[in-house]
Amino acid sequence: QVQLVESGGGLVQAGGSLRLSCAVSGTTFSTNAFGWYRRAPEKQRELVAAISNGGSTNYADSVKGRFTISIDNAKTTVTLQMNSLKPEDTGVYYCNAGQYFSGTYYPYNYWGQGTQVTVSS
Repeated sequence: QVQLVESGGGLVQAGGSLRLSCAVSGTTFSTNAFGWYRRAPEKQRELVAAISNGGSTNYADSVKGRFTISIDNAKTTVTLQMNSLKPEDTGVYYCNAGQYFSGTYYPYNYWGQGTQVTVSS
């Protein structure tokens, strides 16, 4: 079992920055990657960024150039640095553990509780 705990959300003005962290614990042998998802109000949950244990990444088009996902060497913390935030980035952000294969991220059913990000205009 993999346990994921997000932190770092909050309220920020448009153009500002936030840094989200995901603390990873438990048995991660079945996974080789992590992703950040967000659920905006009245929208489905979407993949924002993903990173493999080897450092390969992919990003949603809407966040490319603004968000950066990273993972520490011990694979215990996954970070999402969010810059130049926009009101449309508002939502609940979730950390996920899964698989990264041929440039595609496949989520497993390991989710954190989520952290709220609100960007005011």
